Amino acid sequence: MDAIVIGSGPNGLTAAAHLAKAGWSVLVLEAQPHLGGACRSYPGTRPGFLHDFGAGFFPFAPISPAFTGLDLPGLTWLHGAIDSAHPGPDGSCPSLARDHEQILRTFGKDGEGFRGLVRWFQRCRDALVPALLATPAPVGAAFTLGVDNLLTFASLALQSGRGLGEGRFATDAARRVIPGLGLHADVGPDDPAGAAVGVMLALLACDTGFGVPRGGAGAITQALRSYVEARGGKVLLNTRVEQVLVRDGRAVAVRASDGQEYQAHRAVLADVSAQALFLRLLPPELVPPRVQRSMRRFPQGWGTFKLDLELQGPVPWRCPEARQAAVVHAGDDVEDLARFTAEVRAGKLPSNPYLVIGQQSLLDPSRAPEGAHTLYIYTHAPSHIAGGWPAHRQRLADAIEARIEALAPGFRSLIQGRVIHDPSDLEAQNENLIGGDLGGGTAAITHQFFFRPVFPYFRYRTPVSGLYLCSSYAHPGTGVHGACGYNAAQAAMLDGNSGSDARRS
Repeated sequence: MDAIVIGSGPNGLTAAAHLAKAGWSVLVLEAQPHLGGACRSYPGTRPGFLHDFGAGFFPFAPISPAFTGLDLPGLTWLHGAIDSAHPGPDGSCPSLARDHEQILRTFGKDGEGFRGLVRWFQRCRDALVPALLATPAPVGAAFTLGVDNLLTFASLALQSGRGLGEGRFATDAARRVIPGLGLHADVGPDDPAGAAVGVMLALLACDTGFGVPRGGAGAITQALRSYVEARGGKVLLNTRVEQVLVRDGRAVAVRASDGQEYQAHRAVLADVSAQALFLRLLPPELVPPRVQRSMRRFPQGWGTFKLDLELQGPVPWRCPEARQAAVVHAGDDVEDLARFTAEVRAGKLPSNPYLVIGQQSLLDPSRAPEGAHTLYIYTHAPSHIAGGWPAHRQRLADAIEARIEALAPGFRSLIQGRVIHDPSDLEAQNENLIGGDLGGGTAAITHQFFFRPVFPYFRYRTPVSGLYLCSSYAHPGTGVHGACGYNAAQAAMLDGNSGSDARRS
């Protein structure tokens, strides 16, 4: 094979797809018996109900250069009338939607101001999104974006979520939206430069939307697999790679747990955690001591605590917008989000858990039997907690249900089945999700761009020629955009076609 890809998550499969498109022979090796890493679907509560294991909605996917360059078979995107609803206990519900009249109506006096941001984004989106997803430093993409747009984006992204909200919006309801979206990652409302994640999610919600694929998140990775196999590539499940074999400073093969070796004539790409690559798959003498030290203290993001529910009807939200929303976010106000952040960082169970709630079955009836629904819910929590997660999981699950009940009276009476995934469960099912971290490491600004995963190996290359990191532990990190895999594949093809020394960063 020209290339071996370790791991069949969306980044690994995207890398394989672009290599296969370029005419390389590709083999994907997956340790698990199922495809997709954290981007997959499973029956969960019982047959007939389809739940998304990790990723559940995909604002970047329809416009990411990693995917737009592929004609993925059988992938259909579905949308709700509302993309992101933010109900509060006071009855307010600022909502983001591709129909901007919804923004004007639900944001009230802040509607015009928010719509102005969306219009700016739509003017520069085709340059801004590729710049954010490109291999750092994206000088050419930044030049295409233009100085004015670059400065506007910097003025938004370099603020804290609270600071941006207080500077731009008059109402508490509008002020909680961007900090709430920032908490998709481990970014609190008062974190320096913490507005970037929330701003991008908010603007994408009003443009491409929070779409879901028909048939579940696994439809994305199945489409990528089909693309690879249609071009001669192969995917092997139940094949755990134990070591990258290196000869004369170059990755030439991998060895699986059964002793089988798979040759790679041009490149090995690893859709694994940075720690697994540098501390387990490579012999220690090939990894600089400074990199080894950095990996041992690698800053993970928060743990994720997730519920998959089976309901006998839709959630009876008080706010009508939430009843039409692809995603609902529960956060009372900025102070509530700040308290939540402080509790999780202190290693405590959140007393009033912030929630991301996916209503995929409202958009995609194939997810549940007629009249029934699925519900996807997550919050953040400490990766490890005193007494262990078995002692706390029921308590936090009950607190999550109680919070939704307060916003949707009668909700609890609809629950017919519940599956709990605490942070240790998520890691047990996917070893890349260390401590239940879905993001491939912290999203803090100090761990982005040139420092992701470690300087100077931020351009997907490693100390070993022909070996590339293509997971979310590389830039641009979390999210199903395929950019980590796409950018790593571009680096591999550049090096493979030029015969250059791939050890440069």
